Amino acid sequence: MKIILFANTDWYLFNFRRSLISALRKQGHDVLLVSPPGPYGKRLEELGFRWQPAPMERRSLNPLRELLLVLWLRSLFGHEGPDIVHGFTIKCAVYGSLAARLAGVHARVNAVAGMGYVFTSKDLKARLLRPVVSALMRFALDGHTARLILQNPDDVRLFAASRLVDPKRVRLIPGSGVDCIRFAPADGPDGSTPRKFRVLLPARLLWDKGLAEYVEAARQLLRQRRQIQFLIAGEPDAGNPAAAPTSVLSEWVREGIVEWLGQVEDMPGLYRSVDCVVLPSYREGLPKGLIEAAACGLPLVTTDVPGCREVVTHCVDGLLVPARDAASLADAIARLHDSASLRAKYGAAARAKALAQFDEQIVIASTIAVYDELVNAAP
Repeated sequence: MKIILFANTDWYLFNFRRSLISALRKQGHDVLLVSPPGPYGKRLEELGFRWQPAPMERRSLNPLRELLLVLWLRSLFGHEGPDIVHGFTIKCAVYGSLAARLAGVHARVNAVAGMGYVFTSKDLKARLLRPVVSALMRFALDGHTARLILQNPDDVRLFAASRLVDPKRVRLIPGSGVDCIRFAPADGPDGSTPRKFRVLLPARLLWDKGLAEYVEAARQLLRQRRQIQFLIAGEPDAGNPAAAPTSVLSEWVREGIVEWLGQVEDMPGLYRSVDCVVLPSYREGLPKGLIEAAACGLPLVTTDVPGCREVVTHCVDGLLVPARDAASLADAIARLHDSASLRAKYGAAARAKALAQFDEQIVIASTIAVYDELVNAAP
């Protein structure tokens, strides 16, 4: 098969779908990667992958620019003649599917990781865009040779209730998976000098990841004179309206509340250096940071919201707290800080769940099964 993978960042393709791309190539398929230009495009090419930069501005609402992007995609798809176009995130899914239909591509796969800014934000702009995006999604994502991949049961129910897509076209696949060999627990204590308890929030630096609640929980616990170090790993996402300004992050660092690590290349090493991982998000598809941390045998604290509660079962492999509730978040972190045995219990259970449900080989096999299903379907 010839398969085009279309994403809104080259970073996403490199960090979230590299294993899928490698698996497809090993099976002999021809894969073209498409995304807006960025520093990870070169890294994908250095790995031997074919990558095409797209004239896409993620935050653009200019109708002419958006139309030109769809026409550019139609031209690309017409030239390449793919068997399948697979779009990731709502904008790429909608535009990729529209262009694929116009170019006569047989099969369209769309993976929506969460409902995105338009459906989760209470901003006026998001509320105004919602009916327009919903109408486009109904037209672009449905059809006999189209499949919609969702990452959690809440989103499956939401799409079914909204009638955006025929439920028969929906497939539930839990995220992009995690390499449970690379992401694994530390061998044991390193015997180094005792250090502070280390808490990590690994995520794109967006307000709806619960950044404000994380910082407020840190303030509360530090006022209690607890010996805790609060870390943040990730960069602001300039293409997302919910991105936190770097000036705010820098101020938190100056106040001594958090340590901001930026983009970390060796995430397995970072996970092995911390004691628990926290993600107080407002809504997720299936959070990559949590399943990576689970695979590393870490206890987890997250919110009782779609996506997050698929990774964490309360009082089994971690703790669930209400969204937008800094006090409950602080209490949960304190509970893990106070009990090494609880951390060990939750961490072992988290690792077992990651192996059983979130290993990337499971996800890759399920994704390729969707491709085969569509390619073999009658026109």
